[in-house]
Formats: sequence, C-alpha cells, structure tokens
Amino acid sequence: MKPKQIKILNKESLVIKWDNEKETKISIKYLRDECPCANCKGETILLKTYRPPKLNIFTPEMYLIQKIEPVGSYAIQITWKDGHNTGIYSWEYLLKLEADEKGNKTQNYQPLI
Repeated sequence: MKPKQIKILNKESLVIKWDNEKETKISIKYLRDECPCANCKGETILLKTYRPPKLNIFTPEMYLIQKIEPVGSYAIQITWKDGHNTGIYSWEYLLKLEADEKGNKTQNYQPLI
C-alpha cells in the first residue's frame, strides 16, 4: 500500500489517502511525540542501549510541520519548525500510529537485548 496524497488538515492532523482509497488520520502532536528517531526514542547498537532523556522544554514550533519529503518509496521524513528532522516514518509505522492513537497507546521502545 502506497500513499496517493498526503496533506495537513487545519494544522492539527496529517491525512494520508492510500492507493486502496483508505484514509489515515494522525494528529500532528501524536506524530511528533512518537517520532521514531534515535534522538527521541533511543536505539540499541552492539549490545548497548541508549535512551534519551525526557524532554522538559516544549515549544509551539515543535508541533508545526515545515515540510514533508519522500524517502525512497517506503517512507516520509518530516522537518519540524523547530529544526528537528531525523525521524523517518515508514508507511507501516504511519498505519501503526493511526491504530495506536485510536487506542490511546504510545510506542513501546524497549531494549532489544
């Protein structure tokens, strides 16, 4: 499944229309809070796990999208107005985010080891 259209609705939601005509809607705040990059969620490399400290400073710019760019044919990269741009959101991850937001869940990034 690939997107036919990606748009921002009222500066509050990202709406994706897929090639099977299904629509996915994710709030911008949830999208940013669940950024999958290592700076936001951490990573495990060579049996060592890095977990970043929790953010304690929030700015309005961190929830505003500056631009969205395709990454190959499998994902998008979002540049936020505060300059953050290291998260790659795959199509599968976007579908998971939609389902998890409806279920009021956050992503579980536990160590792989």
